[in-house]
Formats: sequence, C-alpha cells, structure tokens
Amino acid sequence: MSSFPGSPKILKGGIVVLDPQSGAVLRIIPLQYNPDTLTRSFQIRGVGAESGDRIEALRLKGPPVETIKVEAEIDATDQLEVVDSDVTKMGLHPLLAALEVLIYPTSAALQDNNATAASGSLEIVAVEAALTVFVFGPRRIVPVRITELTITEEAFDTALNPIRAKISLGMRVLTVDDVGFAEKSGGLFMTYLKAKEQLATQNKAGVFGVLGITGIS
Repeated sequence: MSSFPGSPKILKGGIVVLDPQSGAVLRIIPLQYNPDTLTRSFQIRGVGAESGDRIEALRLKGPPVETIKVEAEIDATDQLEVVDSDVTKMGLHPLLAALEVLIYPTSAALQDNNATAASGSLEIVAVEAALTVFVFGPRRIVPVRITELTITEEAFDTALNPIRAKISLGMRVLTVDDVGFAEKSGGLFMTYLKAKEQLATQNKAGVFGVLGITGIS
C-alpha cells in the first residue's frame, strides 16, 4: 500500500562513523525505526561544588558531562516480505554487527599489538577507535563515545538468524575538554553547543507576573 502523497517525510536518527583524523565518512548506520524516547542527563562541572566556597559558587569548570540513551527496535519482516536476498540469508546479523564492531578494536590492531608484545616491547599503544557521531535531526549532530550497547534478540528464522531485536544504546558526548579544539570531534561539539545557544535565544522570555511576583530585589 502506497503512503498518502501529502505525508511529511520522516527523518531517521542514526550513527555516522568518521575517520577521527581526516573526518572522512566511513559508514552510516540509520535506525530502522526512531525510538519513542531519548533520555539525556547532565552532570554539571561546577568549581564551587563544596558548600561554603562563596567565591567559586557560580563558576563552571567546563561543559557538563552529557549522556544520551536511546532504545530502538529493528525488524526484518518488511525485507523478508519483498524477498531481500541478504536478509533472507543472514537476517539482522549485518546490522547488529555494524553496531557491535564500533566498540571492538579491529582484529588487525589486536594482531599488531600481539606481535609487538611478542617482540619484547614494553609499550603497547591503545587502539584509536573511529569517531562516532550521533545524528537525531539536523539540530542534533553530536560526537559521542558509545558507553553501553545491549541487544535483545526476540525472534529468529529457521536458520536461527535474528529477525527482530531491541537495541539499547548509551552514549557520552565528547566535548572539547575530552578531545581539544583542533580535532574534528572538537569542531563538531562546538557546532553542537552554538546550535544550543542559538535555540535558547529563540525561547520566548517570560515576565515576573506569571511567577506571581513583581520582581526580585
């Protein structure tokens, strides 16, 4: 059944994977269905956190630690109905794997580190992961580190390929305190922050009367 021609186009949230140095796009992973809720929490980084520190009470050390959590559903039923050959053979395995490899070092990097350790080197360099960017509409494009990934597979085909699953994704926003200003991720964060500031100026200011007072003195 075709959709109503006047229906608005629905954007999809997802993750864009970038090369952390060049900023080249490596992969785009859209969510099949947008989550019903998006939970964000902020841990404020104030200087005067201790009581009695009057001079520093209103100072901020830097951007807050912002975390984002989304829960999304994916379902291969539509693709199976149109006989998508890849889905028929593998179900949701490719999509789930695309998310999972974001939190793994590559097999090549692990083998290189193992070879370095076997040669007697005392210093093993931690593997640099790709830069992940969470996109939830044009006003919310933010660099993140994936901190939690939970996958619940709920249905399978006859070959035990998953065909329906729920994904719980936890992310921590990367700020200039984490990555600096010169990095690609630092530039993305500053754009994200400036967009917040611009949106805040468009919020209609209130008046004292709606608070039941005439002023603050």
